[in-house]
Amino acid sequence: QVQLVESGGGLVQAGGSLRLSCAASGRTFSNYAMGWFRQAPGKEREFVAVISRTGDNTLYADSVKGRFTISRGNAKNTVYLQMNSLKPEDTAGYYCAAKSSSGRVGVWAGAYEYDYWGQGTQVTVSS
Repeated sequence: QVQLVESGGGLVQAGGSLRLSCAASGRTFSNYAMGWFRQAPGKEREFVAVISRTGDNTLYADSVKGRFTISRGNAKNTVYLQMNSLKPEDTAGYYCAAKSSSGRVGVWAGAYEYDYWGQGTQVTVSS
């Protein structure tokens, strides 16, 4: 089992920044690719970003490319999502997820690929 706890969400004006954190516990963190997803009311959960277990590879949704940066600190068992130039359409619940990838250094964008999920943190961007 892997437990994931997100933090760092809040209310911010358009153009502002937030940094989300996701703390993991329970298994060897470096064996997991870590992803961020988001879900707005009435919409399906969508992929935001993912980082490979080693941190060498990343992948972003087109809607956030150039504005968001995913990173990880394996020594701290934490993955981060730095969000800059926020827009009202970024408003959503943000969820981190872990995918077991021991022996592989890959990135995955499908929510169905992931084994564990956090409870989410709300991000609201006002116009």
